[in-house]
Amino acid sequence: MSTAIWVIVALVVVAVLAAAGYLAWTRSRTARLKRRFGPEYDRVLERHGGRAAAERELRSREQRHEELELRDLDPRRREEYREQWVRVQERFVDSPEAAVEEADRLVTVVMGERGYPTHGFEEKVAHLSVEHGQTLEHYRRAHTISGRAATKEASTEDLRQAMVHYRALFEELLAPHGEARHEKGGRHTAEHRAANPAEHAERRAEERAGEHAGEHAGRHAAAPAGHRGDDRDMRS
Repeated sequence: MSTAIWVIVALVVVAVLAAAGYLAWTRSRTARLKRRFGPEYDRVLERHGGRAAAERELRSREQRHEELELRDLDPRRREEYREQWVRVQERFVDSPEAAVEEADRLVTVVMGERGYPTHGFEEKVAHLSVEHGQTLEHYRRAHTISGRAATKEASTEDLRQAMVHYRALFEELLAPHGEARHEKGGRHTAEHRAANPAEHAERRAEERAGEHAGEHAGRHAAAPAGHRGDDRDMRS
């Protein structure tokens, strides 16, 4: 065969390998995002109507999340908040709607002390989803019930469920990073990076692989053309 044919064959082989590498990278990225965001991945996918747009949104959340200065609660403050939660639960017996309102307020206060934004429900959800994606559905359901409670459309059982849902996120927010029930992915402090070396190595490896695969794909593609909530406390 002539030299020109060998060159064309070589370019085709390289392009195929680059495309295969890029496909493997995108699948790896998708698996990581699903693992990190849990049910929130499917919710964002449904809203955006396509994987590429949904994953851009989720990666944007990760980037914004990294800018936060998150911190663990002092053990004393953690116990104070737990005592406040007990009082909120006790109030539920006589005034369930007021108790649900207080539970929402208490969760928001803890968010703020941890370093999360506390204005606008969707903004709070976007930031919480990065580290609490597996529990976020509880918060959404609690928020929905709270809205119905404000218009007197929520039953006592609905309100009890709202307390259970609020508590699921409340307990996660109180827990130190190392005691979380699911994978943590934020890179908000040097301490967190040091405590989670494998996680950050995975993230950086993915980013480097994506950059490398993207460069090859771009070059050669053009060549041919030129804590679940526990409701037992509420039942006691």
